[in-house]
Amino acid sequence: MITIKKYAAIDIGSNAMRLLVTNIVEQDDCAPQFNKSSLVRVPIRLGQDAFTVGEITEENIDRMVDAMKAFKLLMKVHKVEKYQACATSAMREAYNGKEVVEIIRKKADIKIDIIDGKKEAAIIAASDLTQFINSDKAYLYVDVGGGSTEFSLFFEGKIIASKSFKNGTVRLLNNMVSDIVWQEIEKWIKTNTEPFENITLIGSGGNINKLFKLSEKNQDKPLSYMYVQSQYQKLNSMTYEQRIADLGLNPDRADVIIPATRIYLNAMKWSGARHIYVPKIGLSDGIVKAMYYGKI
Repeated sequence: MITIKKYAAIDIGSNAMRLLVTNIVEQDDCAPQFNKSSLVRVPIRLGQDAFTVGEITEENIDRMVDAMKAFKLLMKVHKVEKYQACATSAMREAYNGKEVVEIIRKKADIKIDIIDGKKEAAIIAASDLTQFINSDKAYLYVDVGGGSTEFSLFFEGKIIASKSFKNGTVRLLNNMVSDIVWQEIEKWIKTNTEPFENITLIGSGGNINKLFKLSEKNQDKPLSYMYVQSQYQKLNSMTYEQRIADLGLNPDRADVIIPATRIYLNAMKWSGARHIYVPKIGLSDGIVKAMYYGKI
């Protein structure tokens, strides 16, 4: 007996908003399969508002309402039976974040939960990492967003440490990350990875996915530290326009990809990792799984 459920996740990030529709295939005596049906990404950079002026602007509130109305219609067309919408650091820090949530509930009929960094890290870690994690090895999972970066250390298949830092691509673009924050991240990574000899990184987020795509590697193969370093230098040597024209990057990806790569490189350097695996997972995947297993 096979049954198919349709769940959706809305991820309201600091750089973009995403709607993920997933088919969950249930079969007798088998683990459920989570198959991506549709992914829509809207480039509304809320972090530019929240981190610089402290509030979501009227223009972006209108754009969010329009996007949410569109997401609502798409979920209806897909016959989604259950959804969850989660907002991260930009909405956490905007002083009118709760007001925006209420406007969207009234105008678009979508309920949004503003989640803290710890819950964000836990939801992301709920994504299916089993194909990348060997039970006897240590992994540092790094999810780089626009407003924050979540780190989770796995050993023997379990999370043994997890922390969210206010260091993300939109913040870095606006020179809003102090040396102290970088030092805190370095200290946390070195302290938590020190007991383990061989650490492997697992990276998630749109920027590392794009870097991986540019490498043309098979999904089960990792990127080396040397490759990521050379890509960082290459991206830095190109103009914003060249990154769009020559590499085919979206305009809202072509600027943030450089600070994102810097975060991954530092995480590799401070943990001593020589390789980074890039599964195609993120907060929206974690939301779907957390919903299915009754964790949110």
